Amino acid sequence: MTQVIGIDLGGTAIKLGRFSEDGICHQSLTVPTPQPATPEAVLATMTDAILQLNPVENAVSAIGIGTPGPADAAGRIARVAINLKNWHNVPLADWVEAKTGLPTMLANDANCAGLGEAWLGAGRHFKDLILITLGTGVGGAVILDGKLFVGHQGAAGELGLITINPDGPECNSGNRGSLEQYVSVQAIRRETGLEPVELANLAKSGDAKALEYWQNYGRYLGIGLASLIYILTPEAIIIGGGISAGSEFFLPQVREEIERRVLPSSREDLQLLVAELGNQAGMVGAAKLAWQLAQ
Repeated sequence: MTQVIGIDLGGTAIKLGRFSEDGICHQSLTVPTPQPATPEAVLATMTDAILQLNPVENAVSAIGIGTPGPADAAGRIARVAINLKNWHNVPLADWVEAKTGLPTMLANDANCAGLGEAWLGAGRHFKDLILITLGTGVGGAVILDGKLFVGHQGAAGELGLITINPDGPECNSGNRGSLEQYVSVQAIRRETGLEPVELANLAKSGDAKALEYWQNYGRYLGIGLASLIYILTPEAIIIGGGISAGSEFFLPQVREEIERRVLPSSREDLQLLVAELGNQAGMVGAAKLAWQLAQ
């Protein structure tokens, strides 16, 4: 029975899994990302790990890789990789194919997380959905008719960079007042001096200021999602990333804001869900990418 390998390439760890078409992970492996994480060093580490997961000839038919930054539309080139050294237009798919002889495809890690949730996670019952990842930054993925939408240059789905306040804080993207500036880990630290988990624990204990903060947080997130709903009318929005662990404190406000701002015709039967796969989502989605190649 043929299988594929999904790889989630991160700044500190590389996660790999060998999957069959029904989504069962038959073997997984996590190896430290080499430091400094130059393209050559990462390729060598990744190749060794792939050989450990694919010891039998012809057991694996394709490889998918999620990278921490944009890939080109064809899924061949890692254009930039955040927290990795000297990554600029690296032809990673070609390199891995040359080393392994297996067809290989890349996608941005948030896009892989979206594919993972759509395949085996909270989005498995829907064809049209959005994943928004609330972490150090705010990323996302758009799945339309069951397929990842990346746009003509491969950079679509930067959901955290839409503007919600034209005069808000400056963003690394060059924008001002982007959604990321209100709902990322960095935004929470800037506003409160606390980590999201600390703020969630305070809210659990009934702290009035923490509860009020999360209500405002939910309002900002709802405002951002309202724009996306009008454009994409998804069946489901899946909230992922580390901050989603505190979703009980902000999701009610998100729902309220969406109901206030979005016409019923654009949000009919819309489901607002929390991601289910945690930090495995990227690896699972990379495997789904590989299955798209293998078929």
